[in-house]
Amino acid sequence: MNQLVFFLISLFCLDSVVGQASYAIPEEMPKGSLIGNIAHDLGLDTKRLVSGKAKIFNTNSAEYVELNRERGVLLVKERIDRETLCAETTVCALDFQVILENPMEFYTVTIQIIDINDNSPTFEKGEMDFKISESALNGAQFLLERAVDHDVGSNDIQDYLLKPADHFELKLRDNTDGHRNVEMVLQKPLDREKQEQIKLVLIAVDGGEPQKSGTMLIVITVLDVNDNAPIFTQKTYKAVVTENSPKGTVVTAVEASDADEASNSKIRYSITNTLDDVRKVFKINEETGQISLSENIDFEKSKRFQINLLASDNGGLTDFSNLIVDVQDVNDNKPEIRIMSKSNIIAEDSKPNTVVTMINIEDKDSGKNGDVKCFVNEDLPFILKSSRNNFYSLLTDNELDRERTSEYNITVTCSDEGVPSLSSSVILTLQISDVNDNAPVFQKSSYEAFIVENNSPGLSVFTIRATDADWNQNSRVSYILEDSSVNGAPVSSYVSVSADSGVIHAVRSFDFEQIKDLHFCVIAQDGGSPPLSSNVTVKILIQDQNDNPPQILYPVQTSGSLVAEMVPRSADVGYLVTKVVAVDVDSGQNAWLSYKLQKATDRALFEVGLQNGEIRTIRQVTDKDAVKQRLTVIVEDNGQPSRSATVIVNVAVADSFPEVLSEFTDFSHDKEYNENLTFYLVLALAVVSFLFITCLVVIISVKIYRWRQSRILYHSNLPVIPYYPPRYSDTLGTGTLPHVYNYEVCRTTDSRKSDKFGRDGSQNVLILDRSSTGTMQRLQSEKSILDEPDSPVEQKPPNNDWRFTQGQRPGPSGATGGPEVAMGTGPWPQPPTEAEQLQALMAAANEVSEATATLGPGTMGLSTRYSPQFTLQHVPDYRQNVYIPGSTATLTSNPQQQQATAQQATQQALPPPQASAQAEPPKAAQTPASKKKSTKKEKK
Repeated sequence: MNQLVFFLISLFCLDSVVGQASYAIPEEMPKGSLIGNIAHDLGLDTKRLVSGKAKIFNTNSAEYVELNRERGVLLVKERIDRETLCAETTVCALDFQVILENPMEFYTVTIQIIDINDNSPTFEKGEMDFKISESALNGAQFLLERAVDHDVGSNDIQDYLLKPADHFELKLRDNTDGHRNVEMVLQKPLDREKQEQIKLVLIAVDGGEPQKSGTMLIVITVLDVNDNAPIFTQKTYKAVVTENSPKGTVVTAVEASDADEASNSKIRYSITNTLDDVRKVFKINEETGQISLSENIDFEKSKRFQINLLASDNGGLTDFSNLIVDVQDVNDNKPEIRIMSKSNIIAEDSKPNTVVTMINIEDKDSGKNGDVKCFVNEDLPFILKSSRNNFYSLLTDNELDRERTSEYNITVTCSDEGVPSLSSSVILTLQISDVNDNAPVFQKSSYEAFIVENNSPGLSVFTIRATDADWNQNSRVSYILEDSSVNGAPVSSYVSVSADSGVIHAVRSFDFEQIKDLHFCVIAQDGGSPPLSSNVTVKILIQDQNDNPPQILYPVQTSGSLVAEMVPRSADVGYLVTKVVAVDVDSGQNAWLSYKLQKATDRALFEVGLQNGEIRTIRQVTDKDAVKQRLTVIVEDNGQPSRSATVIVNVAVADSFPEVLSEFTDFSHDKEYNENLTFYLVLALAVVSFLFITCLVVIISVKIYRWRQSRILYHSNLPVIPYYPPRYSDTLGTGTLPHVYNYEVCRTTDSRKSDKFGRDGSQNVLILDRSSTGTMQRLQSEKSILDEPDSPVEQKPPNNDWRFTQGQRPGPSGATGGPEVAMGTGPWPQPPTEAEQLQALMAAANEVSEATATLGPGTMGLSTRYSPQFTLQHVPDYRQNVYIPGSTATLTSNPQQQQATAQQATQQALPPPQASAQAEPPKAAQTPASKKKSTKKEKK
């Protein structure tokens, strides 16, 4: 089907941003059909449609038209049915707005929908019955039901045809509502005897191309004589009803009269409307003619109703009348606010009269009830301006400042002028985006800090702080040290500033004597674009520290010559001998000096002024006073801690220079007096004495502890249950020495001074040479049991070389055992007696005394048989053999002796410690000092 597109466009400028375009298209166009080139017709570029985010805004719920931004054309989005859209309205049009942003613009577009002949005429009823008296006169009129054609114009119903036309003809009468009533007029009298029922066909024809029609069957029943038809009192009735009236409200009542009598005069009332919703809204009492509401009336849907009334009697005679009902409006609708376009964010530097939001207002009421006025809060920098009827623009009224208000909640209120007035409101949230318009501000106009000299480099001095009222990146403050110089050097060589935190660090160690204070500027710069900055002056004051001792200016100390002050023997009390002059480069109380006399040949002769350093006599000089007087003056400052310097003042008490010269001839050639020698000697003596006493106490404590343990075991009647440490296994019940423990024995030429100490079995084992010369060899075990905690290898029994007979064990009280003693099965040894313990202690003291007597420059007073690494913690054990508490085994250093001793164990007992001790080897040659000490010891 060929579709004709009628393009009618007229573009007129309301102002610089408002235009209008009109189009005309036929209904029922398929989806995607072209309506028109809106970009060309409005004089816009397609790029403007894309950049401006062009969109369609309409008040209808259905969207029939879509906008293609890239092509700049309007297309059909949904099939348009003119009858659904506009019903009976002759001129049907779609009105909508095209909205653009950045800047905001809108254009009004009107699309007229042209009707096509797509609907056939239809009758509500397929059949219509009439009862007509045979006495009906020619010219009697019978109202027929009109056909309905939803098309308009030439496509609407144009004519009616009645077939056959033997007795009746059609008559069309124009009605006040624009429609035509179809009446059937009797042309030939009826004869019931000839034809009791007549069937006619009513045809409704429209004027479209192609022409369409609809039919209805008319069945006429011929009745007997009833020659008077009902007659309404008025041809047209009028009534007024208020909208929202409740159901059952009586609108009016109509009345008709019939001149007939009896049953022929009984009238029935009915409503004959078929094209509208009159029958749904109104109802009529068939007997009384009272018209009332059957449902609520809404003025916004229908403002006026025309009711077609029919009065008929039993004889089939009828009369027609109309009732015009006007609906009175009530203010029952609030204004509707629609947001056409809005900005959620606006920059704070936006100029006044910047469009923020565009809204559309609609009130369905009429008259004053539909007159709407809108306004916004008065305390906000925004105004609401009406661009045209029911369209408003929200504009900025003043300059914006995000730092004062970062977000606005704008309430737009619209109210009508009805009584009572109805209003509605909407809240628009508008955020103000930040612009870098605030420079950083320091908390103080200037900063001053103190730092003590001799600080460590990198020390944090203090922190400066600047704040920026802007937001996010614009408020991020960075600190920069301004380029300047201090004493010819860049300030960056003295201090540094942390860019993020503003912490000022000292780059170097400051010296108060070189620099007293430091002045520089720090710049605070934000992260905006372009960045804003501000600066502040910083002053750092260096505080003095007592780091310089006093310096003696007079008397001058020289190493090549001797300077002496002369005092005549006739000098009186208070005679000024000389004055010590000193200075301190520190400042404040650190530079306050005091003078004191530290040493003097004769303290009763001289004194030093505490503040001025003057040396004066405090008594009369006599002939008994020595000629050579040596004064040591100490100069102290007042710092914390105090620092000092000393000076030696030589004073000659004589009346003539030759006398002084003879006395001081060899004075300058003496060795320098060592004042600390005595102190070091006393300290060395005290340390040696302390170590001796400590060793003695430790030895006595150990002996007493062992004696008490042995006494407890000896007197106990409880069975001895040996304790096996972890990983210990006693094989065959022969011995209690764990296999994981070995003993390391260090021997010297004097066996009484041999050392022994336990060692873990996982370590190396010391095996001594049979010659007992002290040469040691270390043998490393191939595999330690401790190194393999999960090894399944069984523990082997102890070596017989480590077993000793009862006679070989130390002490005279050991019991003599049989041969089984050599296998470690003999009885426990007897504990040593008190005499034996005392004898061992005396031997220990004797050895320590001998070791002290052999003081030498290389061994700190120890014998030459001890290595230089020997310390006092290696206290010698004064027995040859090693006795292990809790075990029947006794260790010895001579493997061959073990077998001989085992054979003699049954024959003899262990001799006393003095008899069993080996002969001492020859001692080292004694020095004269050692001889003197030994002599003194013998006297004691």
